[in-house]
Amino acid sequence: MNYAEATTLDTTVTSMTKPRVYAWLVFALTFGLLLSDYMSRQVLNAVFPLLKAEWGLSDTQLGSLSGIVALLVGVLTFPLSVMADRWGRVRSILLMATLWSVATLACGIATNYGQMLTARFFVGLGEAAYGSVGIALIISIFPPYLRSTLTGAFMAGGAFGSVVGMALGGVFAAKFGWRSAFVVMAIFGAALVVTYALTVTERRLRGSSAAAKELRDSRPGFSLSLRNLFAGLFSSTSVICAYIGSGLQLFIMAAVIAWMPSYLNRYYAMTPDKAGVTAAVFVLIGAIGMVVCGVATDRVCRHSPPRKLAMAIAYCLTTAIILGVAFQLKPGFNQLVAIGLGMFLVAGTCGPAGAMVANLTPTPIHATAFATLTLANNLLGLAPGPLLTGVLADRVGLLDAFKVIPLMALFAALTFWIARAHYGQDIARVQQQALATEV
Repeated sequence: MNYAEATTLDTTVTSMTKPRVYAWLVFALTFGLLLSDYMSRQVLNAVFPLLKAEWGLSDTQLGSLSGIVALLVGVLTFPLSVMADRWGRVRSILLMATLWSVATLACGIATNYGQMLTARFFVGLGEAAYGSVGIALIISIFPPYLRSTLTGAFMAGGAFGSVVGMALGGVFAAKFGWRSAFVVMAIFGAALVVTYALTVTERRLRGSSAAAKELRDSRPGFSLSLRNLFAGLFSSTSVICAYIGSGLQLFIMAAVIAWMPSYLNRYYAMTPDKAGVTAAVFVLIGAIGMVVCGVATDRVCRHSPPRKLAMAIAYCLTTAIILGVAFQLKPGFNQLVAIGLGMFLVAGTCGPAGAMVANLTPTPIHATAFATLTLANNLLGLAPGPLLTGVLADRVGLLDAFKVIPLMALFAALTFWIARAHYGQDIARVQQQALATEV
C-alpha cells in the first residue's frame, strides 16, 4: 500500500507556491551560512601551533578553546531552537549569523587566552541552533518529496565547511599571520548576513506580511505549549526510531573520522601531516555521500515514501558489510578503496532520517524537531563514537577496534526496520490530524 507524503500538521503549505528559482536561492544562502558556521568554528584548529607558540598555551587551554563551542552547541541547540520556532526563523538566523561573525572577528583581535575564550564562547552561542533552524526553514519552502535530498545536502555542509575552514585558515595564517584567518572568516560571514537580510524575508517566503503574521501568531492547529511541544516531538514510534537510528549510524562515521589519522599513522606509517590530509579526503567522501544518497533516496521513493525506510536499512547493512570487510583486509590500496566506499554510504541515512522527522512532526516546531535529531546524533553517535573506539583500542588495538565498530550499523538497521513497520500507520495519523485542523 502506498501512502502520500505527509505535509505535517501545519495547514499552510508554501513549498508548492513559491518560485523554484527563489527557493533554490534561499537554499544557497542558507547553505552558505552553514559553511560560514563551520569555517568559523574549525579555523581555530589550523592556528593551534601559532597560538601555542605566541601565547605559551598548554594543550588543555587549546582544547578548551575548541571544546567550548561544541559544549554550547550541545547544551543550547534545543532551547534556542524552541525560541526560534516562537520568534521567527529568518530573524533568528540573521541574529545567530551576526553574532558568530562578530565573535569570530573578536577572535582575530584577541590579545590573550581569556579574551579568546570569551570570543569563542559567543561563537558557540551564535552557532548553537543554526543547523536545526536552517534546515527547518529550507524544508518549509520545498516540496515534501525533496526532503531527503535537502537534509542530506544541508548536513553535508558541516563537513565541507570544516575542511574549507581548516584549509583556508592554514593558508592565510601561514602567509599573513593567524589573526588574518579569523578576520577572513568574519568578513565572509558578515557579507552573507547582509546578502541574506536583503534577499530572504518572511514576506517573500510566505507570500504576504499578513500570512507571515498569521503563521507566527496563530499557528493554526498547533499550540506551542510545553505539553504539545513534547507530544509533537515524540508523537510516534517512527519518529523516535528516526532519532535513534540516525544517531547509531553516525557513531560509525564519527569513530572512523576521529581515529583515521591515527590509523594511517600506525598502520600505513604516514607522517601526521600526510595522515591528516588523507583523513580529510575521507571526510569529503562522507559529505559527498550524504548528498548523493539523499538525492537517490528521493528519486527512488518519490511515489512511495515508505521506501525511504528500506533505503535507510540498505545503507546500514551495506555499510556494515563493506567496512567490516575493509578492516579485515591488509593495509594497502584495496583497503583504502573499501574504506572510502564505506564512508560514502555510512551517512546515507541522514537524508531519510531527516525526511521522517519532517514528515512526522508539526511544521511550527520543525526547528525544535531537528534540534532533537541533532541532539540524538550527538548523544548516540558523534560523542560516544570516538570515545568508545578509543577505550576499545586501548584494550585490543585500533585495528581490532575498527573491526568491531561497523557492527553498530546492524543496530541502526534494526531501529529503522522497527520504524518501517509503523511508518504507514503513523503517516496516516498525521494526515488525519492535518485534515482535522482544516475543518
